[in-house]
Amino acid sequence: MKTENTSKNAAYTGLFAAIAASSCCIPPVIALIAGVGGSASALSWMEPFRPYLIGLAVIAIGYAWYAYLKPKKADDCCEVDAKPKWYQTKGFLIGITLFAAISISFPYYSHIFYPDNKKEVIVVNQSDIQTVNFDVKGMTCASCEEHVKHAVNELEGIVNVAASYEKANAEVEFDNTKTSKEDIEKAINSTGYKVINK
Repeated sequence: MKTENTSKNAAYTGLFAAIAASSCCIPPVIALIAGVGGSASALSWMEPFRPYLIGLAVIAIGYAWYAYLKPKKADDCCEVDAKPKWYQTKGFLIGITLFAAISISFPYYSHIFYPDNKKEVIVVNQSDIQTVNFDVKGMTCASCEEHVKHAVNELEGIVNVAASYEKANAEVEFDNTKTSKEDIEKAINSTGYKVINK
């Protein structure tokens, strides 16, 4: 009985750690779907802990599998083989393992949830095109980049947006007769990430 509870607790710990490992990337997608931007970066502080949480998830789920698969002691003469509870089944462990793998890998495929909102901009005068580099605080993954690009592309006159969490910036090419640096800064700030003014 003790091993069964330990296995169940290890599986839940692994599941929780896997979800927490990607918690910095899940809110931007949820915020986009819900139409609220300001809360997107709420859990970005967890990103530095991601490798540790992934390690915890792998160890906990590995232990749950070990506890499930290890041979039972032969001297348990009085134990009756009853139908196992749902959390004691192989299916439960497979489900937890797959869900944890999907959660851990979420930052690598989260961009598919962002619709392409890039518009075709007709440039009347090439001298009206301006490129500005914004330093952006709070982006921690590709999902953050996509959220910033999506918010900026909602504005009129945006020619191109390139955001990078590694460089902590967003480079925006735009028609200054249709939008302004201030509007772009507001759009970025509305996502929950902040433009740093030098």
